Amino acid sequence: MAIAKAERLMNLALCLLGTRRPLSKRELRGSIEAYMEAAGDEAFNRMFERDKDDLRELGLVIETVENLDGETGYLARRDSNRLPPVSLDTEEAAALGLAAKVWQQARLAGAASGALQKLRAAGMPETDDRGPDTGGHSAIEPRIPVHEAAFEPLMLACRDRRPVTFDYRKSNAARPEPRQVEPWALECWRGQWYLAGHDRDRGAERVFRLSRITGKVKSRAGAYTAPVPDVITIRETVAGWAGENADRSALIRLRAGAGYPLRARARAVRQLGDGWDELEIPYGHGLDAWLVEFGPDVVVLEPADLRADVVDRLRAVAKG
Repeated sequence: MAIAKAERLMNLALCLLGTRRPLSKRELRGSIEAYMEAAGDEAFNRMFERDKDDLRELGLVIETVENLDGETGYLARRDSNRLPPVSLDTEEAAALGLAAKVWQQARLAGAASGALQKLRAAGMPETDDRGPDTGGHSAIEPRIPVHEAAFEPLMLACRDRRPVTFDYRKSNAARPEPRQVEPWALECWRGQWYLAGHDRDRGAERVFRLSRITGKVKSRAGAYTAPVPDVITIRETVAGWAGENADRSALIRLRAGAGYPLRARARAVRQLGDGWDELEIPYGHGLDAWLVEFGPDVVVLEPADLRADVVDRLRAVAKG
């Protein structure tokens, strides 16, 4: 049985590495004898999914691509699975080992471990960052939690420069709407993951918060239509939304005991009584969308343009 599985995995790997276009399950089933002998579609699907996961665990980079007809195909590009000559000193190897541990809470844990195995096979020095009192565990255990299902497909799309589509719910919208995006980069800022890319429908750069992406992220065929900038400033963009780069102030009323993120950012706070406080907060791009999230706990006093923007957003949400 072990020999039969090894042969099946080898045949699947050769098929995926030898193709220049994505192969569907149907095509793979017709090319590999073990799949043709499977007792029914359900048995084949289970066998294929296990084999695909096993190959990925072994370090093979398998791409999943959906064509215009909605059919899913698979391939393993040779350039994605070929490692150039590696020359690392001990400190560089230790840094890579530490970076790989960042992903242990995400589905990328297997990919990170596989990458280290490839590097060690290519001659990367072995390192041991365990201290004498750590009980065999690393003294430094960094973690970046990744809970959004959209993270992995978007990370792969950024790496491979593949357009994607997904449904996105804006802060002031009752329902999500479809987006066509050419993804550039992902970045974590204050516990939230953000994607920067070119929004094809709007013809401009946009930043998306992954927690607002609903449903599946789907890859699309074709090349990018807009150049990828040399410098992508996701953090600066999001900080601007949050008002951290603002040179103006807004005056709001905030219900007592509510809106602690706003209170933490306030430049001045005055108690009004009757269960309300008055806050002076930084006013930057996107503040209206943030204030809407606090609902009836916030009333904008000034400036007038911010108050009008918040009212418009609330009316849009009310209309559904």
